[in-house]
Amino acid sequence: MSPVETMESEGNTMQQVTPEEPKPRTAAESTGAGNVEKIRDILFGPQMRDYEHRFARLEETLMKESSDLRESTRKRFDALETYIRKEFEALESRIKSERDERGNLGEALVRKIGELHDQTSAAQRDLRGAILEQSKDLREEMERRHLEISATLERRFQELRKDKTDRAALAALFNEVALRLNDEFHVPGMDA
Repeated sequence: MSPVETMESEGNTMQQVTPEEPKPRTAAESTGAGNVEKIRDILFGPQMRDYEHRFARLEETLMKESSDLRESTRKRFDALETYIRKEFEALESRIKSERDERGNLGEALVRKIGELHDQTSAAQRDLRGAILEQSKDLREEMERRHLEISATLERRFQELRKDKTDRAALAALFNEVALRLNDEFHVPGMDA
């Protein structure tokens, strides 16, 4: 038996998704349960597929944004690491060249090393400040992205909630269908 059966009723075509493992039923139960299953699929089938499609799109969007954020963060950290490495290399190069130039000039060399030490300390402070500022910028960017993703997610969930079927209308519809299936439905003013 195929998972999808097509039934024709009074010229209309309806699709029915059969249960995975049917349980043995009496003839009356099978007819009533089969009709209820058909009605459920007609009423909710397209809406459930729409919800599944929306959730898949939402998940795909979130995964892409998360991947983009991860990639952006990785690139920024790589750039920061490269910058710091170049700065340290430049400082090391300056110190080495100063040391090589001065040679054995004792007192001048001691004074120059003290100056370089002060400059290195200042450069390190500046670098630490730059690193701190960069990390703050990255944190703010990550927080902003997180808020954007959260807002997108909340907006999508609100859209899904807004599109839900009204329970009272659905209950009235099921009641009418049940009465019609049992031939107990009577239209007022049309007594037979």
